[in-house]
Order: sequence, then structure tokens, then C-alpha cells
Amino acid sequence: MNVNAEKTAKILVVDDEPVICEVLEFNLGNEGYGITCAHSAEEALKKLSPDHSLILLDVMMGGMSGYKLAESLRQGKNRVPIIFLTAKDTENDMLTGFSVGGDDYISKPFSVKEVIARVNAVLRRAGTAGEKPGRRSVFGDVVIDFELKELVVGSEKIPLTKTEFELIVVLSEHPDRIYARDEIIDRVWKDTPFITERTVDVHVTRIRKKLGNRASLISNRAGFGYRFNVS
Repeated sequence: MNVNAEKTAKILVVDDEPVICEVLEFNLGNEGYGITCAHSAEEALKKLSPDHSLILLDVMMGGMSGYKLAESLRQGKNRVPIIFLTAKDTENDMLTGFSVGGDDYISKPFSVKEVIARVNAVLRRAGTAGEKPGRRSVFGDVVIDFELKELVVGSEKIPLTKTEFELIVVLSEHPDRIYARDEIIDRVWKDTPFITERTVDVHVTRIRKKLGNRASLISNRAGFGYRFNVS
């Protein structure tokens, strides 16, 4: 097996179904990843280390849920990428997953190929948000800081996930230009298969909610797409 440098990452798999853990450990191990398994959120907290580059996290478990674990990690300033694994796939479920800091969302039952593709994509994207020449873009009282990976509106820092920040960066490259959903997918999720237009809508909804009374910074034109509205 030819293992490249990218695939030396360590992944924590958290699922209360031993068979799922075994399948993921076997297949991701064959891809060259180092795998640690935990069968509960509580066990995951004990096993998680700074060496882990990604968490594959089941949502519905006995005791602490996957959402609660993710929320706890983010509140503790742990930014390790998280991919949720769940049988729940409504838009509200996706919103919840992204709102607590998830980076991606895979519905059960899943194909192993899909999991591998998404793991590869999230690890490639990790740490690359907003990589552009220059240190920041300024639009009146709106500042996008590419070094700190922050969006500041007025005096308020808007807490964005990596993916949300990448989406803002893409839209802001040409203010008032409308970006179609498939174009946004090609830019933000270019290495991630199985992404639908609904995923874009869910992320935009989350960003608008965080922007509060400045939600109009991202506007949409029905049937066309989204734009960064600084006019």
C-alpha cells in the first residue's frame, strides 16, 4: 500500500455500534489513516488527543449525544474537524450539526467510498480557509481577516466555522456578483463529492443567523444564487 503524507492523519471514530467502528477502522486503516475507536462520547473525551486530525462522530448515542460532544469541544476552543454520522438527515438536523461546529454531515446508511472521500476532502480543507494574497478585505465596517480567519462586523467578531468562513471569502471576492449554488459548491466543496445545493442553503442560513441584524450582508436572488451585499 502506498501511503502518502496526507494519509498519516489520526482519526477518532466515535460510534456506539461496534460493527460500524470495525468497518470504519478496517477501511480507513487500509487508506493509511491511524484509527482510534470510542463507543461513547464520554470514552471519546478520554481518548481524544492533540494528535487527532479528525473526528467521525455518531449523533445518537447513549449518554452524551454527538451534538453535545461537539458543542463541548467547540466551547473549549478545540477546533479539530468533525464529520457527523447519523441516521437523521432533515434540514433541521443538518442545521443543528453545523451550528455546534460540525464540518460535514454523512447520513446513515453510508457507503465506505463516500466516507473515505469526505474524510480526504475535510482533511485537505483543514487550515486552508481564506488563503489569499493580502491580510484582509475591508468593506466599510465589515472586515474579513485572512490571517486570523475572522469576520468582524462593526465591533463584533462573528464566530464562523471553517466552511462558513470559506463561503464568505468566495462571495466577497466580487461583491454584488451573484454566485450560483453549483459554483459555490465547486469553490468551497471542490474536493467533496455528494454535496447538494441544500448544503449551501443550510450554511447560508447559519451565517445569516449569526449576523443577526446584518443578515442582509448575504442576499439571494431566487433561482440564481447568493451574493455578498455591501452596497
